[in-house]
Amino acid sequence: MGTARLTIDRPAIVANWRALDRLSARSVETGAVVKADCYGLGAGPVSEALAEAGAKRFFVAIAEEGQKVREALGPGPEIFVFSGHMAGDTALIDGADLVPLLNSPEQVGRHLDHLPGRAFGIQLDTGMNRLGLEPADWSHIRDRVLPLGPRLVMSHLASADDPKDAMNGAQLGVFRELVEGVDAPLSLAATGGTLLGEAYHFDLVRPGIGLYGGVPFEAAAPVVTLTVPVIQIRDLTQGETVGYGNSWTAARPSRIATIAAGYADGLIRAMGGRAQVFAGGVPCPVVGRVSMDLITVDITDLDAEPIDMELLGPDQGVDVLAEAAGTIGYEILTSLGARYERVIR
Repeated sequence: MGTARLTIDRPAIVANWRALDRLSARSVETGAVVKADCYGLGAGPVSEALAEAGAKRFFVAIAEEGQKVREALGPGPEIFVFSGHMAGDTALIDGADLVPLLNSPEQVGRHLDHLPGRAFGIQLDTGMNRLGLEPADWSHIRDRVLPLGPRLVMSHLASADDPKDAMNGAQLGVFRELVEGVDAPLSLAATGGTLLGEAYHFDLVRPGIGLYGGVPFEAAAPVVTLTVPVIQIRDLTQGETVGYGNSWTAARPSRIATIAAGYADGLIRAMGGRAQVFAGGVPCPVVGRVSMDLITVDITDLDAEPIDMELLGPDQGVDVLAEAAGTIGYEILTSLGARYERVIR
């Protein structure tokens, strides 16, 4: 078989959700961020597993994602939409029973005009300057919306992956000021905020990347294994080159394995010459450039010829591979391509 295999461990995702849930008090609910197709791992089966584990509130980026999650979960769980009530989304929000997190006075007006009586939440900007009502807008609009019973009032931390960043405390202070007197469930923490401690938890935490095995949740169980078949092995003499641009030259007689994946499969070109691939737990360096469909690996020091090699798994998590590519684990996960044979445990 020439197709790489991506194995997604649903029990590990559930274990990570439960581990994060234990970090907050019993009175704090733990939701789940399932946007971007559950970070590339399959919104339907992953959302189902999290719902079975006890998650009752789910978060997506756009209404179309929410519709797919609703199809998987059926009625009952709340599905919040970070982008809010955008123009053209009214029928979708209504039909899929979604809860838009309203980000602007325009969205508030649109929602109340087109879906009066339909559930909504509020997103506040506490300094990230990305999404959410500005404090001045909130002061003008809060008395209009709070009597309507928003399902959630939330904000998002800009630097929660760095506990020492002063921005965390500053945003916490702004959030507390903005929600003073608010009688609605409150949320500030995603994965990083959950790890910052009780002061950031409020009524609901909403982990995302930590569910899927990424930092800053260092204790996360690995969730994905990516096994790539070897197409060909060749022997090189000292001085021969490998790949586009002759970017790697053999400094000794070498054995090179060509494996069946590349940047078309989400394995970012920039990792060429820096990443490692594993064979039976033994690290082997990627040599030459990552091309569209192929990666070349130096297996000179292996005792036997591998049939396949592991790019992600217990020996190498998404963040280690991401560092080799000069990016973050989020990008690695969400870029994993459509050509993989996907196996869901």
